[in-house]
Amino acid sequence: MSLYFAYVMVGLAIAMPVGAITVEMTKQGLKNGFIHGWAVGLGGMTIDITLIILLSTGLASILALPIIQIPMWLIGAVFLLYLGYDSIKNADKDITLSGERVTKSFFSSYKNGLLVAISPGNLVFWVNVFGVVLAKNYATDESHFFIVALGILSGILLHDIGLLSIISITRKALNRNMIKWLTIVSGILLIGFAGYFIYEFIQNVKLFL
Repeated sequence: MSLYFAYVMVGLAIAMPVGAITVEMTKQGLKNGFIHGWAVGLGGMTIDITLIILLSTGLASILALPIIQIPMWLIGAVFLLYLGYDSIKNADKDITLSGERVTKSFFSSYKNGLLVAISPGNLVFWVNVFGVVLAKNYATDESHFFIVALGILSGILLHDIGLLSIISITRKALNRNMIKWLTIVSGILLIGFAGYFIYEFIQNVKLFL
């Protein structure tokens, strides 16, 4: 249990910095409420769990290859550019104020979470940082591997629920116009992350060549 709770704290620490997934969760939480923000988080965690399974089967060395990681920077940039553009273009659409009936589908928000999480930043972290921790525990005891993985995922989940609870309370004080402008800011931030991914793609191509 001590190992589990230690890595719950690690999961919380991992999730705290503002990243693309946090921006998308916040946007969906403001526009459509807790459930849709959480759907984004679940989409992100689906990718995380998939990567854990891949790591447990010994595919970390393949995922760490430059020929695999470099295209991911560009793919991630394209996804984020699309989501950022869509956020700005449709900033005044699909806004559901507190107490109103949500028309957007749960799956649509979940899909956005998947798109944001399929990014090299996420891949690099799990392979190069978390992969080392998991590999060490997997080599020691397979049960430790899954306890560590469960602890980190639990920490990320706690962060998501806490963040979205705050957003759910905050959105009650926001009107449609305020949510629209916050959505535009979210779109700009997502495009900013896309620009960073493109920069990393170019730098990694130069190193590879």
